[in-house]
Amino acid sequence: MEILHSIILGIIQGITEWLPISSTGHMILADEFLHLNVTPAFKEMFLVVIQFGSILAVLLLFWRKLLPARLAKKNISQTLSLWLKIIISCIPAAIVGILFDHKLNELFYNYQTVAVMLVLVGVAFLIVEDAKKNSAPKVNSILEITYTTALMIGLFQLVAAVFPGTSRSGATIIGALLFGVSRTAAAEYTFLLAIPVMFGASLLKLYKFGFHFTHAELTTLLVGSITAFVVSIFAIRFLMNYIKNHNFKIFGYYRIILGVLISIYFLL
Repeated sequence: MEILHSIILGIIQGITEWLPISSTGHMILADEFLHLNVTPAFKEMFLVVIQFGSILAVLLLFWRKLLPARLAKKNISQTLSLWLKIIISCIPAAIVGILFDHKLNELFYNYQTVAVMLVLVGVAFLIVEDAKKNSAPKVNSILEITYTTALMIGLFQLVAAVFPGTSRSGATIIGALLFGVSRTAAAEYTFLLAIPVMFGASLLKLYKFGFHFTHAELTTLLVGSITAFVVSIFAIRFLMNYIKNHNFKIFGYYRIILGVLISIYFLL
């Protein structure tokens, strides 16, 4: 049963991490129905570290953008510039996460915060899409994103780091859209941002948990991570194809409905 539960959670993680609908909100709901027979410390670590599988999916799909295609000076320069922008975007969330991770979990890791942020960010998607529908994007490639824009997107990502239910991908996509980045470039950039953020979060949780696992715990973790990896590949490809001809409004509506349902469920 634990393996089955880890597969289900890996599927949820792989889908909701990349679609801007909040993986945390879905994980909280899933945890209500799927009670892993593990210690609280392992569960807290597991729900973060299975993201490592999702990171590997991004590396597989976008490695050409992350590594110079040829050993030409221009390509190396562009790649280094892109990595520097990614690091700049990650600094705000990294600082807050390292310093206040445990405190933020105590204060905000609850259904009330998740439900409110699901609705608020859902409404934000609708407003931003309406505001931008008649304007052409100024930035059509992740290479065109400036260092200033990278920092601003990082501040939006910080909101997601503080308030569960915001959705890291949702916050960064909204931030990118507000600063004139196209939907495709915004989605690509948020995928790349996930690499240091999720890798760092996974390492931090592993360090705090310790690297000593029982055989059952290690099996549960590996199965969840592998499942998240496979599902993430399909989720990322789906989103990139979807936004070529559609906007993000459908995700806004979904978030609002889910936030209301979570509130009703826990209140009852």
